[in-house]
Amino acid sequence: MRKLLLVLVFLVIYVLHQDIWFWTTARPFVFGFMPVGLFYQACFSVLAALFMWLLVRFAWPGHLEQEVEQVTGGGDADGKEVRR
Repeated sequence: MRKLLLVLVFLVIYVLHQDIWFWTTARPFVFGFMPVGLFYQACFSVLAALFMWLLVRFAWPGHLEQEVEQVTGGGDADGKEVRR
């Protein structure tokens, strides 16, 4: 269920990225100086970063990390013990 929700959020973000409604005008200005399209893209970038955090938090394949830790003995590439 959680992965389905993440896929749906991805599709919504994909549609929002196609900001065709701000292509023809730079007005109104946000905060008196920033064109609305630029402000939209800045907000979209923050939304995309938050979504990537959600993906890492809830859809990261942790079982792959466990397999690597079992093979390498829990150390890093130099053979040093990794502290958690």
